Amino acid sequence: MVTTIPQTPNTPIQSVLIVGNYCHDVLLQGGAVVAEALGGAASFISNVLTGLSVSFHLTSKVGVDFKYPVNHDPIVVPTSKTTVFHAYFDQGYSENAHQDRVLKRVEVCDPINPSDLPDRKFDFGMAVGVGGEILPETLERMVEICDAVFVDIQALIRSFHENGTVKLVRLKESGFYHLLPRLKFLKASSDEALFMEVEEVRQWCCVVVTHGKDGCEVYWKDGEMKIAPFGANQIDPTGAGDSFLGGFVGGLVHGLVVPDAALVGNFFGSLTVAHIGLPKFDLRLLQHKCMLSNILQGSELCGSLCWKLGVNGKGRPYNAVMLLHFCQ
Repeated sequence: MVTTIPQTPNTPIQSVLIVGNYCHDVLLQGGAVVAEALGGAASFISNVLTGLSVSFHLTSKVGVDFKYPVNHDPIVVPTSKTTVFHAYFDQGYSENAHQDRVLKRVEVCDPINPSDLPDRKFDFGMAVGVGGEILPETLERMVEICDAVFVDIQALIRSFHENGTVKLVRLKESGFYHLLPRLKFLKASSDEALFMEVEEVRQWCCVVVTHGKDGCEVYWKDGEMKIAPFGANQIDPTGAGDSFLGGFVGGLVHGLVVPDAALVGNFFGSLTVAHIGLPKFDLRLLQHKCMLSNILQGSELCGSLCWKLGVNGKGRPYNAVMLLHFCQ
């Protein structure tokens, strides 16, 4: 199984490259707009990594109409509009769509080219496009400049009908299949996993399949493991898988082994579905959920979730690095 080398108190936090466009998300129900929010996997992932004090560089493109304040400025394309997705929550199940929503891309920004990436090395790279902005040559360049590359399969297999509705193609037909042996992790939802041969892909890289309220499964060449979920009151599933991936990578960056990092991913995914748009990680909420989960699951793994919560169960703050290894 793939693991990471534990960090010591004197080890600097490793660098991460996030590649994917910001988006404008519009949620509709009954033909009416329910909410508008900053979207794109990059926004959710950067939100989690910022909360976990992980250093990262973000490469993202938007149009001149981009309307949200962000901490990491995107590349503004003067001749393009920002990618826009409409999420319909009352149209039921359709081909290749999530059962709880139908996604349509109604505007699309320019793709991210290899020349848009920084000319430097990174410890971790994350290819997390949502609107077709990741090109095969861009992913290949990421592999060259990043020691370990994590890919959300939606960046590879999403295609779009003429009306913008999201459809999925098989991974073998995506144009990215030849790069799989050079990846470290491939993340997919249970719906998306149907478009690849997990048994084949796991021979080349670690595969993480998320199952929503049922947690996730991690597959590697010689084995597999189920990771327990966290309970959540779902309001909007948008960004849950992205937050999972952010928490997962954040855990690995901080030196956690894969099962512990996946548990952290489940934790942040469960927080995200309870919000519309980007969640605000309230300190008291995190403390309460962490301690409650520790009691209910009776697992020392849950101690890893207290790494940035500021308490050690006795009302005293932990050093951040000590928190990272609480469960090891």
